[in-house]
Amino acid sequence: MKPNDLDTLFHDLKVDFDVEIPAENHQERFLAKLNNQSASAKPKHKIIKLWLPVIGIAASIILLVSLVIGNGANTTVKGLASVSPEMAKTQDFFTSTISAELKKLEIASNPKTTLLINDALKQLKRLEVEYETLKTDLTESGNDQRVIYAMISNFQNRIEVLENTIKQIEHMKELNTFQSEKIL
Repeated sequence: MKPNDLDTLFHDLKVDFDVEIPAENHQERFLAKLNNQSASAKPKHKIIKLWLPVIGIAASIILLVSLVIGNGANTTVKGLASVSPEMAKTQDFFTSTISAELKKLEIASNPKTTLLINDALKQLKRLEVEYETLKTDLTESGNDQRVIYAMISNFQNRIEVLENTIKQIEHMKELNTFQSEKIL
């Protein structure tokens, strides 16, 4: 663009430029409003930070209680334990292992791991719903071996989800320790 073109362009757009001077003390009023907004927003953020770990722990406890109650209440529903005494022992082994892993998760729960733990709990809930469907399939199929294997695989998947989550939490702790040592 030539200099004359620029001059012409600015002359034509002169009407559109905002050249008005702000009122007196405009900057002070703007800063005061901005400070009022930031001061009122800070306490809400702290409250959320305080409740976040409590919510995660409460969700873990609710899941643990629902597992215990769910396993005790479903005695009339045909499950893996109804197939044979060996399968009853297998189911007891898996449920006790899952309970132990859930306790480890509950102990490892902190604000930094809450999101990871909640994700694992969602995966467990999905697997529990799948297991309920498998129990219905077992009743309908008359103890079909494929359904029994699927039920055992479901238990193994739950344990694997919990173990992987615990490994990820331990890895996060190692990284945090390494970073704090590196800073010092």
